[in-house]
Amino acid sequence: MKLGLLLLATTLPIAAFAQSSSTTVNSSTEYPNTFSSGSANVQPFDNKARRFRDWSISVGGGAAFMVHSDLKSLRKDKTNWGYNAYVSIDKQITHTFGLSLIYTKGETKQTGQLSGAAGAAAGVATATTQFDQLALMGDINFSNLLRRVDNHSPYRWAFHGYMGIGLQAFRTSLHDNNENRWNDNPKRIPSFVREPLGIGSVYYQGGLGLKYNVSKLIDVEARTMYIISGDDEFDGGGPAYTQYNMLNDRKSDNAWTVSLGVSFKLGKHLSHLAWHDPLQEAYYKTSVLENATTDLVVCEKGDADNDGVCDDWDRQLDTPAGARVDGAGVALDMDLDGVIDLYDKCVTVPGPVENNGCPIK
Repeated sequence: MKLGLLLLATTLPIAAFAQSSSTTVNSSTEYPNTFSSGSANVQPFDNKARRFRDWSISVGGGAAFMVHSDLKSLRKDKTNWGYNAYVSIDKQITHTFGLSLIYTKGETKQTGQLSGAAGAAAGVATATTQFDQLALMGDINFSNLLRRVDNHSPYRWAFHGYMGIGLQAFRTSLHDNNENRWNDNPKRIPSFVREPLGIGSVYYQGGLGLKYNVSKLIDVEARTMYIISGDDEFDGGGPAYTQYNMLNDRKSDNAWTVSLGVSFKLGKHLSHLAWHDPLQEAYYKTSVLENATTDLVVCEKGDADNDGVCDDWDRQLDTPAGARVDGAGVALDMDLDGVIDLYDKCVTVPGPVENNGCPIK
């Protein structure tokens, strides 16, 4: 019991001294809820802490075709060319996934013919579809998901997959030689359909792209997208359930686009997050360490007082020879009476210096 009280009496003052020491690990006021002795590289999670570019602006354009529909752009005897152009704001979330807000404008041209006598009278009908689309699109970097990690050379090509949902507005016109033509007697006009941008004009799109990293500022990409309109009037066949819209049982007229684009990577960082592979970086750093020739230097400044604590972190550089020290190189004074244990004749009982650390009776 007495031994336990003695240990408690000697331990509490030492603990209190350690807590008030200037080298105590304290909570940082700049970074709350973090503790550091000064050796940790702690940074706030803000915009300045980013290592990579993660924003870009992309523009591009190419051909557009109405493919799975009543009236089609691609036929054995003729290809009816259309166009598409897009602009997007891209945000890379991780090295494998990003999001794009994309606006697309385009036009397709397609043809079709009714069967029987109606087809003979009308001839080959021609239709035009002009569309404007606004969508949120996900971007998966397949190259970062599947790329080998034992290749230490940087890669310049990346294979991407896209999937998105959005709203579209379109305007269509249909011309033939019979019911859908300009004529005064009898009165006839071509068939026109207008679909405004709204909640009822939802469409879906998916596709693939192949990107090439030209420089730290620019990427070029070849992209192909498949557009699912969800609307039977998108191909210009006229109002629903009319003759031309019955050429195919499909209720969704779908289009296909092929384009070439350029991405401008924004920011001041050296590389873009889409071209970064964390696992590849880890393998590279491991390789550098394995091939490093620099020897590890321990106790670079030596130990001038030979107390076993290097001068790099010794708080008492002139400890007397033979004195026991703590981890900071400070001579021990168990009873905290100002006389170190080396010279204290009463180690566990405080006393004045003039009496060699023993109490005066």
